[in-house]
Amino acid sequence: MLTPLSSVLLLLTLGVAFVALARALRLPSLLAYLSIGMLLGPHGLGLLVETEQTSDVAEFGVVFLMFSIGLEFSLSRLFSMRHLVFGLGGAQVLITLGGTVLVTLLVYGQDWRVGVAVGAACAMSSTAIVSKVLSERLELHSQAGRQTMAVLLFQDLAVVPLLILIPALGARSEHLGEALSIAMGQAALVLVAMVLVGQRLVGRWFNAIARLKSAELSMLNVLWIVVGLSYLTFHAGLSMALGAFIGGMLIAETLYRHQVEADIRPFRDVFLGLFFVTIGMLLDLPYVLRNLPAVLLALVLLILAKAGVVLVLGLLKRNSPEVALRTAFQLAQGGEFGFVLLDLSQDNRLIPGDIFQVTMAAMLLSMFLAPLLIARAAHWGGRLSAREWQQRTTMVHQVAVRSMGIEDHVILCGFGRTGQSLGRFLDREQIPFIALDIDEARIHQAVEAGENVVFGNADRREILVAAGIERARALVITYGDLPATERVLELVRDLRPQLPVIVRAHDDSQLEHLKTLGATEVIPEVLEGSLMLAAETLSHLGVPTERTMEQVREVRSHRYDTMRSFYRGESDRLKKLSLSKAVFPVEPGSFAVGKSLTELELGNVVVAAIRRHGVKGEAPSPETRVAAEDILILEGHPNALGAAERYLLSGKR
Repeated sequence: MLTPLSSVLLLLTLGVAFVALARALRLPSLLAYLSIGMLLGPHGLGLLVETEQTSDVAEFGVVFLMFSIGLEFSLSRLFSMRHLVFGLGGAQVLITLGGTVLVTLLVYGQDWRVGVAVGAACAMSSTAIVSKVLSERLELHSQAGRQTMAVLLFQDLAVVPLLILIPALGARSEHLGEALSIAMGQAALVLVAMVLVGQRLVGRWFNAIARLKSAELSMLNVLWIVVGLSYLTFHAGLSMALGAFIGGMLIAETLYRHQVEADIRPFRDVFLGLFFVTIGMLLDLPYVLRNLPAVLLALVLLILAKAGVVLVLGLLKRNSPEVALRTAFQLAQGGEFGFVLLDLSQDNRLIPGDIFQVTMAAMLLSMFLAPLLIARAAHWGGRLSAREWQQRTTMVHQVAVRSMGIEDHVILCGFGRTGQSLGRFLDREQIPFIALDIDEARIHQAVEAGENVVFGNADRREILVAAGIERARALVITYGDLPATERVLELVRDLRPQLPVIVRAHDDSQLEHLKTLGATEVIPEVLEGSLMLAAETLSHLGVPTERTMEQVREVRSHRYDTMRSFYRGESDRLKKLSLSKAVFPVEPGSFAVGKSLTELELGNVVVAAIRRHGVKGEAPSPETRVAAEDILILEGHPNALGAAERYLLSGKR
């Protein structure tokens, strides 16, 4: 038997190794923790034994998970999606649960309580896996993606009453209805009391803590809230997770929601990892291997039954076959809360050991298969749906119509803020462009503004061909999503290897990888942001503007191959001039706000232009008054510019 210190070291070592492997394979960390528990547990190598103390500590993983769910619980979001959440989501959970009860009774001859326990666990799907896969495939905002996320939201909410229901069923009272009514009544009273009192106190309490400006105190306060509310609900005869959920929901209504979520994440991930290690320890691998046919049958039933329920519901909602099929297989797996409910059911002696082992093994295998099933469902759906082909044909036609008659143009992949800014530069230089985007609201606004933007996925070969890639002068990828950028790059290099491709990236870590895939140049946002941050900092510290910009140009001249000669040449040219330019953003509270250019004593420095609300006004009149958030373009001697900027900010030279 390992000592406590040896156990901790072993867990941390395998945690680092298994989680790193899971990340490399693009699998959720949950599967890594489950694998560790299976390997080290009493049914594996036997190096770890679950104790009551370990289980109590691991249960805080569920507590912190429910607290995080509470932080994301938005009444406005729930109201806007209420038909999908409570309609499709409620039907999926109830039908899955009811169907499992019938199968348990009629096929396996088990008590109906067993069916409720197993059905509750099987009704849950994996939010972590599904949201990650859909995000990587750029399908979160598709019709199938929105329906899937609505169902997952309902499942998260359904956990709260299920955490109350399962212990009540485990009591096996003769007066079950009365016991359930009492449990639900207790939950309602505690919920109402905590919400009514909490809404008045939580905001004020957090304001008082924030005024003390102590990161340590803020962290202690959050932990106190989580553990304190869990303690209250536990001693009220309810689960600790319910109290944590209520606490998260109360804090979600305050200004501190995002900070609290960031503070609590490390505790949640560590404790949740330990919880799933203990779950993995419960899986009896020898038993599963001996009963592999039963496990595989349960796996097939789980996937096909869940997919079948959602498929029928989708068709009843008049989804196309493609959308219904995608939604169905995006939800056809077990989930994190399924393990929580399964473990709770075993603790309350609702599930026999053999059913527990088979169900948990089937759920675990379904989570491993989930990414593959989601990808295949998209392929199958496209083949089954005539509407999908019609939509693709329409999309290609619209792109081709917009690109018709233009050549030597630029193809913009994505028309968010970065794409829109680039589009304005291209317009000023009278360079034609066509932008491809999949956000319908954004496209509608852009078309109304006269922009050449069309709905289309740039990661599809036919769309790039329709956009005139053979006639294009360059292609720009503005996505913030790396997998999507990789897919577009691979297509472009296959269709037209010599086309210049400029790619937006988050930082330099992706530089070599993207250039290997064929990017002509990669523009890292972090680098450009750091250069402007350095320039502003040096200017405020009194370093002459020209010297500051010289350093910025020097970094850029080494960084960007195609513009190296420009940055060096620009530096030499400016050195020969007696005047330089500087850009001064006017912050609220600056001395210059509200004053006319005549009133400002700038000496030998001239305000050459003012940019206001994105519009640049050259040679402003002396009566023009400076407003907050204006951008002043100053012209003068480098030494005078630094003094003028300090004067505009503080009124002092």
